[in-house]
Amino acid sequence: MANRRQNTEKSMQAMFFVIATASISILFLIMLFLFKEGLPIFKTVSVTDFIFGKYWYPTSDPADFGIFPLIVASIVVTGVSGVISIPLGVMTAVYLSEIAAPKVGEIVKPIVELLAALPSVVIGFFGMVLVAPFLQRVFGIPTGLNLFNASLMLAFMSIPTICSISEDAIHSVPVALREASVALGATQLQTIFRVVVPASISGISTAVILGLSRAVGETMVVLMVAGGAAMLPQSIFDPVRPMPASIAAEMAEAPVGGEHYYALFATGIVLFLFTLLFNIVADFVAHRYRQVGEASL
Repeated sequence: MANRRQNTEKSMQAMFFVIATASISILFLIMLFLFKEGLPIFKTVSVTDFIFGKYWYPTSDPADFGIFPLIVASIVVTGVSGVISIPLGVMTAVYLSEIAAPKVGEIVKPIVELLAALPSVVIGFFGMVLVAPFLQRVFGIPTGLNLFNASLMLAFMSIPTICSISEDAIHSVPVALREASVALGATQLQTIFRVVVPASISGISTAVILGLSRAVGETMVVLMVAGGAAMLPQSIFDPVRPMPASIAAEMAEAPVGGEHYYALFATGIVLFLFTLLFNIVADFVAHRYRQVGEASL
């Protein structure tokens, strides 16, 4: 019996090792292909001109491959969506974990998590057909397909991720911390914002960064509702074109092996580095603010 158990454990360890190795290998090969197809553009365009160039006209003669407006659009759209989604997601998580009745939480949380399953094309269609005319009519702007519309839709997509992970982190705070706070005379709100939230800040920070990393890499929504203008925005109601939208819109038109083709892959490299930076920050925050002892999460 003991030998059989040991053989089973070794088989399971070998299987998990093979699966983990395959996953890492596939990711490495994708990254290798991305760099292989993107780096040749720098033989004709300098890195400085590519990153900080203000004009993106890949079909003109001579072509301009400046992705600075695309980078700014991605950063601003993600930032505005974060301003909307972070308070709503975290406060919803606090309500579900600390204030709402258990039956309410059992009903609301699955509904919030179900929102994450909505296809991005459906959210983009909603923003294009309903939200865009509403913004155009209310604010008197030329078009409702703009930076603010894209930020609203990305916030709608990020809230379920932020809320779900934050709620799990808050729920994992030991009951002893809450009881100690109440025993010292703190009110419920004081306990929530001075004890529970600080004890779960590691998980909340990770939830926020993961939600924003999804927003910065989203393609279909920004392609449909951001307006598609590769220019520097002057206000939140200007049309923009983030990096994922530019790649998705132009890849089918770029001849394989041409400068335009390589430039789009180089844009993908920049987007990959952005996502990598988000994950590094999430890992740093998770370890830097991790609670120890009774408050371990």
